[in-house]
Amino acid sequence: MSAVEVVSPQQLHSRQLHKFGGSSLADPDCFRRVAKILEQYSGATDIIVVSAAGKTTNRLIEWLSLLSQDGRLAHESFQNLRKYQQDLIENLIEGDQKQDLVDLLYNDFSEMAKVSESPLSEAQRAWVQGFGEIWSARLLSSLLTQLNLPAVKLDSRSFLRAERGAQPEVDRASSWPLLKEQLIQHTQRRVVITGFMAQNKTGETVLLGRNGSDYSATIIGALADVSRVTIWSDVAGVYSADPRVVIDSCLLPLLRLDEAAELARLAAPVLHTRTLQPVAQSNIDLNLRCSYDPESGSTRIERVLASGRGAKIITSLNDVCVLQLDIPRSHDFAAAQRDVESLLSKKQIQPLAASSSADQHRIQLAYTAEVVNSVLEQIQDAGIPADIRLREGFSMVAAVGAGVTANPVHCHGFYQQLRGQPMEFICESSNGLSIAALLRKANTSSLVADIHRQLFQAQRRIGLVLLGKGNIGSRWLSLFNEQKAALEKRHGMNFELISVQDSDAQWVDFSGIDSSVVMEKFAEKATAYKESEWIGRLLNHPFDDIVVLDVTASTPLAAQYTELAEHGFHLISANKVAGSASAELYHQVQDAFSKTGRYWLYNATVGAGLPINHTVRDLRESGDQIMALSGIFSGTLSWLFQQFNGEVKFSELLEQAWQQGLTEPDPREDLSGADVMRKLVILARESGLILEPEQVQVQSLVPEELSTLSLDGFLDQSKKLDEVLEDWLERAKKEQGVLRYVARLTREGKARVGIEVLQEEHPLANLLPCDNIFAIESQWYRENPLVIRGPGAGRDVTAGALLSDLNRIASLLK
Repeated sequence: MSAVEVVSPQQLHSRQLHKFGGSSLADPDCFRRVAKILEQYSGATDIIVVSAAGKTTNRLIEWLSLLSQDGRLAHESFQNLRKYQQDLIENLIEGDQKQDLVDLLYNDFSEMAKVSESPLSEAQRAWVQGFGEIWSARLLSSLLTQLNLPAVKLDSRSFLRAERGAQPEVDRASSWPLLKEQLIQHTQRRVVITGFMAQNKTGETVLLGRNGSDYSATIIGALADVSRVTIWSDVAGVYSADPRVVIDSCLLPLLRLDEAAELARLAAPVLHTRTLQPVAQSNIDLNLRCSYDPESGSTRIERVLASGRGAKIITSLNDVCVLQLDIPRSHDFAAAQRDVESLLSKKQIQPLAASSSADQHRIQLAYTAEVVNSVLEQIQDAGIPADIRLREGFSMVAAVGAGVTANPVHCHGFYQQLRGQPMEFICESSNGLSIAALLRKANTSSLVADIHRQLFQAQRRIGLVLLGKGNIGSRWLSLFNEQKAALEKRHGMNFELISVQDSDAQWVDFSGIDSSVVMEKFAEKATAYKESEWIGRLLNHPFDDIVVLDVTASTPLAAQYTELAEHGFHLISANKVAGSASAELYHQVQDAFSKTGRYWLYNATVGAGLPINHTVRDLRESGDQIMALSGIFSGTLSWLFQQFNGEVKFSELLEQAWQQGLTEPDPREDLSGADVMRKLVILARESGLILEPEQVQVQSLVPEELSTLSLDGFLDQSKKLDEVLEDWLERAKKEQGVLRYVARLTREGKARVGIEVLQEEHPLANLLPCDNIFAIESQWYRENPLVIRGPGAGRDVTAGALLSDLNRIASLLK
């Protein structure tokens, strides 16, 4: 029994194909390594396709170029190449076979030298460039036979048929019977076939272009009906970036076919578009493996369409050329654009990236330097009405992966890293598989590393916890649902709602809760909790940060703020209790968040969505000194007193406001003045002023006998409010004024919130319903106070303020 038969991969019943690139055949050790791979991983009748050893093809091209430039250098190049090939033979082959191969090699060089005595035609140049594959196939087949792995060499030009072009395509119909005839003759031996070459109808050599050996491998595999094609190279497969450029790039064990095709279309060196065409049109499994370390892993190309959610690979390409087509203003640009697109599709010369500007009447098409001249000729021959200019010296970077153009985090990261780069244009593929940027004079290695780091280092994942799902909470849920994608794109982060709770029950799901179904499914999903149990359920979360949004008016929840900080949670609060507590408790909360490096934002506690907290803080931090504050701080009371003119009872107006969500859940929070008092205390503290809650003189509109009732009981007896308010209304009419509920902190440090009679022309009187107004007196605004005015109540503006604070926290976390 032979060595081949005892190794498990050889037990496969169907024929396979193995393709080895030039780097896998670069020196004698590489050839021995390939032979060992074939001993272990190939069957007795498998097909092997080989490229030219090392840089042989490049050396042949160099020699051809030097022929017309410098005869001495051409001769030196010729001799060095012959020595390299002879050294391979002498280091690998023993006995009489060695001399036979050397003689054949010298015959080849003799023929090449004879042909080079006259100017070479295109067909002759192709014939010369194909010798690298001939030498590799001849040498490897001899080496395998020497190792008791019988093998035979086969020239691909004996069966592959193709006509010359920018990217020659193999004619399968004429090639298949020729290959079948050849394989019938070699049923008991491995067949080592040259890659890269085919033959046209006149018998001339046709080179299959860039990565033509890989293409010839998969097309031969498809024609031979092999079960698997394995492309062996110097890397284990497809990485998230070139591992020689990005050290922490990772191998992708699976890659969807459309993603691989897009990567290949962008001229990534590991794959080529035409390499994948036969795979897509057959039942071949395509594997990519490393010949230097066969067990280091592999990438398998799956013949299914991708359904991914973002980028998988960052790739780059240098020496990119741009064909710039400037359409005359006298021509229909749209028609010319359609003609160009039709031509590119018909000729199968799609660009790497493209840009179209109707304003400039300009179309830009990016191609590799290898094919750009051929494409230029075809566009010129087609008679496209355009001034065509070939521009060189560009580079391209791209992010590839199914759904990348719809992934806000990856789009944001890609665009962010391109800021300041000498960019020509950016192109998003129509199939959503890539974003490509064309650049002038860019350090692509550094840029690829930066983009890879931005996109593939663990994205910061933010878990959101919503406390309260009433008027404001429910509106925030719908707003978050609308803005989630934009929020993620803006900050390059992932935001997931992971918990929602009311006063009795909590719904927790670390995989994420769809905010659009919370109100519908909460009762089904939520479970009861007691006291701080809800915090304990969040402690083993998998997120980088947790942001708690408190949209309640709960005192017990406010008492747990320090505990939230201690557990490393950030907090956004519309709950005014902590911000307006005693200075001692307030500073305890501030210190707790400061010590843990967490953030506590509470813009929604004063003025709903108005930037009042930000403004006074900015003034103070800029060196100004706040001296006095005044205004109408309650949108609820603003609305009530705007409407209250005697035509409708105050209690009826209160019922309307409560039903519309303009009040706190318990409207006594508004009517008692406690809500306004808290806002005044919070605003004073933001201003740098010292103010304790008990220092504020508060006028409550709630009769004492109603203050201890249940909410339903209060609403049932709210008519008792009318007696007090009608007296105030009569007073206002006598003074020819209007009623407003005003908050004041004077220069002398006196603080009061309560009803005032103001003249109609007074700035605090002339408001729209629900408006808040804040007048700030400072050293800079002493004579003419700074005034901020706008809607200060309603769930829309408050939900917006919460989202604004979430945006701010996201910015702080970057």
